[in-house]
Amino acid sequence: MTTERAGRMAPAGLTGLDRLRDLRSRGLLEKSYDQVAALLAEETLTHGGNGTSGACGGMGASGASGADGAYGAALRRAGRVLATLDPDAVLAHHPGTPVVTVAVTGQSTVAPVVDPLTAELARHGMLLRPVVGDHGAWLRDLGDPGGPLRSAAADLTLCLLDAEAVFAQVPVPWRPADVEKAAEEVLERLAAIVEAVPGTLVLNTVPLLRRYTHQLVDHLSRVRLSVVWREFNTRLLRLAERSPRLVVVDLEPLVCAGGPAVDERLACYAKAQLSAGLLAGYAREVAHLARALRGMTRKCLVLDLDHTLWDGVLADDGPDGIAAAGTLRGEAFHGFQQGVKQLGAQGVLLAVSSKNDLEAVHDVLRGHPDMVLRERDFVRINADWRPKDRGLTEIAEDLGIAADALVFADDSPVERAQVRHGVPATAVVALDEEPALHLTRLLADGWFDTLRLTDEDRARTDAYHSESGRRALRENAGSHEDFLRGLDLAVELSPPRSHEFARLAQLTRRTNRFNLTGTRMGEDELRERAGAPGRHLLLAVRSSDRFGNDGLVGAVLGHYDGDRLHLDNLWLSCRVLARGIEQACVAAVLAAARDEGLTAVHAVYRPTARNERARDFYPSCGFTVATQDSHDRDTITFGYVLDKVPRHPAHVRIDRIELGRGAGGHR
Repeated sequence: MTTERAGRMAPAGLTGLDRLRDLRSRGLLEKSYDQVAALLAEETLTHGGNGTSGACGGMGASGASGADGAYGAALRRAGRVLATLDPDAVLAHHPGTPVVTVAVTGQSTVAPVVDPLTAELARHGMLLRPVVGDHGAWLRDLGDPGGPLRSAAADLTLCLLDAEAVFAQVPVPWRPADVEKAAEEVLERLAAIVEAVPGTLVLNTVPLLRRYTHQLVDHLSRVRLSVVWREFNTRLLRLAERSPRLVVVDLEPLVCAGGPAVDERLACYAKAQLSAGLLAGYAREVAHLARALRGMTRKCLVLDLDHTLWDGVLADDGPDGIAAAGTLRGEAFHGFQQGVKQLGAQGVLLAVSSKNDLEAVHDVLRGHPDMVLRERDFVRINADWRPKDRGLTEIAEDLGIAADALVFADDSPVERAQVRHGVPATAVVALDEEPALHLTRLLADGWFDTLRLTDEDRARTDAYHSESGRRALRENAGSHEDFLRGLDLAVELSPPRSHEFARLAQLTRRTNRFNLTGTRMGEDELRERAGAPGRHLLLAVRSSDRFGNDGLVGAVLGHYDGDRLHLDNLWLSCRVLARGIEQACVAAVLAAARDEGLTAVHAVYRPTARNERARDFYPSCGFTVATQDSHDRDTITFGYVLDKVPRHPAHVRIDRIELGRGAGGHR
């Protein structure tokens, strides 16, 4: 593992932070950046936290210890070491490292968020490029199109709000009505900024401090101030409902988990209105957001059973000896199962990897009275006595996803170590003997966070269950071609419907294996392309077969140049790959383009860490190499002359193809 490689580079017995410092002192930090995530995982293991680790993560801060506990302090120290990195030197050694440009501004001192954010992104395998605005200049920073923040082309723009954003506008002496008026003015300014700032803007709710409430001596005025403040925060949160490019981080859960919102001395002397602990918790939320924007959301939660999902050992105690309700400890497991079921209802795939007898596990999940989770909630159940790393590899292969889409939760240190070694890309959540903390630890790293939930997400488990019918057909078919013919596969392509843009944006972010240029897009950008059908092509790909409707599974993006069509990208969900849908889509687009009088189609392939298998896709569809980028030898432009068009695979039925240029549909 990377930690072992790093260990050979520095004296034994050093903590992860010590090793980071040693690498920096020897000028090796940039060269060794691929080892940083593992060192940060080790650092947080050494210095406390709650037990979430993996190839891309460290330990998560538990509600008991708080965001400003050992975890937050360790990450801030690591961030200070990593802040000395030269991003260009890192990329020279590791060109595939995801870079996140983050612009930071706010009402008060905001630079202290950079250290924990640097470390949080690093432990998830990303590299921070920060651009920090001037103290108290958030209106200018966000309102000036030519300023350094707006011109930074940031992936994320953070505007850290605190109570001073409102109270700086309030006269002295003041009443709740004065605060209400000032809050209204701030909301109006923010609403205008949301529309102007490109990319993803991040705001936050604002804690109401006792230093303000208790300047009012009567309880009724305090109540009125609290109502004004809650309405202010509610309206902030509602801004995010109206704009897909806005995210509002609610600080209330972080304050509840991590202690004070402010250090009054630093607030007075350094104008730092948010505490270091709160900023550490905020940095964690922003890192989760960045991960979602980069398409790094995990898809499947794999669970152990004994002492993880229920109290007791099934093989030793029998079904009557295990509990997930009815006892003090059993109720804790009951709560954990409820939380897991909640995740499953939102599209997180659930699977089991347990050292148990399969039939006994099925019997418990079907009929044990304590179980909240039932057999139908899981898309795969692996119960045998083989090593768990093999089990997780099989689960990933069966579901058609990569190992880095898995999260594994287990109470056994031995099993966790084996998975970390055998399947290093899988995130590992370390549970222990206290089941009351199982859910807190599972949720700490936001592995399944996504920007918006879609109907396809909620139906994902049922969609994977329908795969069992396909599997039976595949096993009984004489050949792969017989299997494809038996699917009765139908595809339609057309401009996206109004409710599909959230799903399209999610598809572009999550799709890695069949994302031919690595491009990821937001809802606003997709709507803009769809709104100019004379210049741009945007098609949603929907598929169905005899076993069910897969819904929106892909997208085609392009633009027109005279009598030529340029395919800028294709995306296709991994769960429907290798069924001929991708070839059918290209054949249908080529035929429709010829019918509309176009003469040629060009297409681009740009390699990423995950799409290597798609390198030969366009040639397989009859395209020939047109040019190769002189600056990036791997980027290839292909061409296809529309004097003839390929036939789509015979087993795929094209129910509809409409380019959306006003010419109607083709069938």
